[in-house]
Parts: sequence; C-alpha cells; structure tokens
Amino acid sequence: MYRIAVDVMSGEKDAAELIAGALKALREEAEIELTLIGEYDIISEELAKTDFDSKRLKIENADQIITMHESPIKALRSKKNATVNVGAGLLKDQKVDAFISPGNTGSVMAAGLLRVGRIKGVSRPPIAIQFPAANGSTLVLDNGANTDCSPENLQQFALMGQLYAENVMKIDNPKVALLNIGEEESKGNNLSKESYEILSNDQRIKNFIGNVEGRDIFSDKVDVVVTDGFVGNVVLKTTEGAASFFLDLIKESFQTNLRSKLAALLLKPYLKKVLKKIDYRQYGGAPLLGVNGIVIISHGSSDGTAIYNAVKTAKNTVKEDIVALIKSELEKNEELE
Repeated sequence: MYRIAVDVMSGEKDAAELIAGALKALREEAEIELTLIGEYDIISEELAKTDFDSKRLKIENADQIITMHESPIKALRSKKNATVNVGAGLLKDQKVDAFISPGNTGSVMAAGLLRVGRIKGVSRPPIAIQFPAANGSTLVLDNGANTDCSPENLQQFALMGQLYAENVMKIDNPKVALLNIGEEESKGNNLSKESYEILSNDQRIKNFIGNVEGRDIFSDKVDVVVTDGFVGNVVLKTTEGAASFFLDLIKESFQTNLRSKLAALLLKPYLKKVLKKIDYRQYGGAPLLGVNGIVIISHGSSDGTAIYNAVKTAKNTVKEDIVALIKSELEKNEELE
C-alpha cells in the first residue's frame, strides 16, 4: 500500500471540495491509503455524507493553518499543530510515504527542509513542475525554491530532473537542457556559461542537448529544462498569466454575435481538449525533489480535480522510489570524487 497524507485545510478552496477529490482517488486507486489532515470535526462531517473504504482512510487532527501572508519559518515555529507541520511530521516519522499540501508554498518547502530534511549530498532541493508541451509535458526545475543558484546546484537539478523524467514521467532517454537567452554555448550570464560547461562534461547526464530558449519549453525539443528558481518562477507566473489572458480572449471572441456562438458550439469538443492540455489541475502538484521523502506542493487554488491528480502523482512518485534513486545517484558521485 502507498500511504499518502493530504492537507485538506490550507488551500483557497473549501475542505469539502479537497476531500471529495481525495476520496475519488481512494475509490479509483486500490493500492493507496489516505490520511486527511485538518480539523477532525470538519473532516468527519464531510466523510459522513458519503461512502468510502474506512479501512484505507484515517484522519489526523490539525487545527491550525499557515496563511499566505505569514512568514513561513516563524509560523512553523509558532503553530506546532499547523497542517503542514503535522504532515511533514508524519512523513519524517515514516507513518506516511508522501505528503501533499496546497498551502503556503514557502511553509510547505520549509516544513520539507526543516522537518523532513534533505537527502545527504543535496545542496538545494528544487520545485519540479510539468509544463504542457506539444506531446506530453516538459519538466522545469527550479520554479521558485532557490532564487540564487550556483552551477553545482543546476547540475544537481539536472540529475534529479533526469531521474524523475525517466522513472515517474516514463520518458526514455530524456533530453536535458539549460534555459538561456539563446542556443549558442557562449550566450547568457556567468551562471549560464559555467553551468553549460559543467552539465556538458557530466557523463551521468546522458542526453544533454545544450541551451534552449523559453519558447522551447512547450515544444518536443526538450524533456527537462534546468534553471535557477528566480527565472523559473518568472517563467511559471508568466505562463499562467498568458494562458489566462488568451483564454479570456477566446471566450470574449465567441460571445460577439450569433455566428461566433454557433462556431463555439461546433468547436467545443476541440476546445475542451486544448483547455485540458493547459490546465494545471491535470498535473496535481509539483514534487520538492531532494528532500528525504515525497513532498508534493499543489497550487493554492487547487480544487478536487487537482487534489485527485496530486494523489495519483504522489502514488507514482512513491512507487518509483525517487528518493532512493536520488540517493543512489549521489552516492555514485561520492565514489567518483
């Protein structure tokens, strides 16, 4: 059984919606056990409204949450019974195999680092997010955990990203690249140039294809894109904003007159496919790679669909034992040194 804990209180949506998404995953995935973290009475009341396999579900009481406006470190220290503290504690004590939270990203990261701890040899755990691509998706890391990085940090990101793409995303011989302002080896700032040299000389990175530009993330040109957390987060937020902007334009254009409304009806099945492709909820959440356990950070606005997919992502990540794979890769590095 894959034991997965879900924080159902910290997100922007009601607990009822997140619980519904978690229960959907429980019904469809026979190999998982769920622990729902939040206020016991609220969770119990919601569970009483539906049927579920009580043998595979537990409630872990946590009556505090860390809001988006609080300092993550201070809140973790002062709110001992916050959902992220409780979830990270369960993971550290090996009572669960993975922890999912749509809460304050900083607090989830801090709980992962301070309570669960880093894998020995990992200097900076990155957030790894799947971006929609022409066929499948592209893994980009880091997306905000580490704003200032060294070439050695990016080297580790590349190794961990390669392992995740191979084993969890099931991509054969994933193409790994460095995000830059041009494809030429000489392009970019000092970090880019030094990182290029290190990545191109690391024999463990089996398919390093060099530099790619931002637009290449959404193509089939690359499978894993490495960058520092500052640039990665800008890419993430810009992508979210652009997607929202263009969707609003499309909706507006289909409401201009009767002809456009009829066209919208004809195109509806195809538009649904497009919308599903760019919907962040389909990926559920992003793993914080390099911590000594599976921590999945979900979007703050995650709904039931996002939590459902986050549970599936957590299950697959645990199933492939990505933590053990990263440990093994870093042990090889120590032997080489």
